[in-house]
Amino acid sequence: MALLEICCYSVACAVTAQKHGADRIELCAAPKEGGLTPSYGVLKSARREVTIPVHPIIRPRGGDFCYTADEFAAMLEDIAAVRDLGFPGLVTGLLDEDGNIDLPRMRQVMDAATGMAVTFHRAFDMCKNPLQAFETLAELGVARILTSGQQSSADKGLKLITELKSHSRVPILMAGAGVRTGNLKLFLDAGVEELHSSAGTWMPSPMRYRNTGLSMSTDAEADEYSRYGVEGESVAVMKSIIERYHV
Repeated sequence: MALLEICCYSVACAVTAQKHGADRIELCAAPKEGGLTPSYGVLKSARREVTIPVHPIIRPRGGDFCYTADEFAAMLEDIAAVRDLGFPGLVTGLLDEDGNIDLPRMRQVMDAATGMAVTFHRAFDMCKNPLQAFETLAELGVARILTSGQQSSADKGLKLITELKSHSRVPILMAGAGVRTGNLKLFLDAGVEELHSSAGTWMPSPMRYRNTGLSMSTDAEADEYSRYGVEGESVAVMKSIIERYHV
């Protein structure tokens, strides 16, 4: 049966996703940045409150996936913290200046994450040669690759996902970006083994008082009074579709 991973930006969302049938959580901070490393406090809380597998993302900043020496050192520290807290896996990815997998650093990541399942995230979608990158990650022992098939959404990139899938069963190809109830069957029909979705929406802040003329963001148009959260019903519907498909 296909596995359903839900991307969560808080422990509360992770608990909601778990309650409604998620098989695994990718735990992140900063949805507007596409996901950054959660704080140590959030990580500890997730270990206490969530019983299904949780894989935190290790990503020190938004933007590209070519990191400075200081950024990479921080990533290794974060991997050590995640490992010491007992998480079964993590999500990360590094590219070099030419758009290839940063092999020397990924070898260090794999060593630092010994005993954990490593997912190479959508940095894969920014690499120059996806087949070569797939083979490199397979040799490294990466457990899975989260990808949209190098397109803006996974349904548009399904051709590449299925092509890569035909080469080997490892790493697992997990489809992500725009995966939702309306197109889930498309991926199931293609034999995709793991599906990644945020299953969420922007929710209004509970604050009644609002200083609408001021923003804390570098983006002056940013809405300070909304936050991203998982919709439990969306998770439940996706899980139901998967279960019915495999009956």
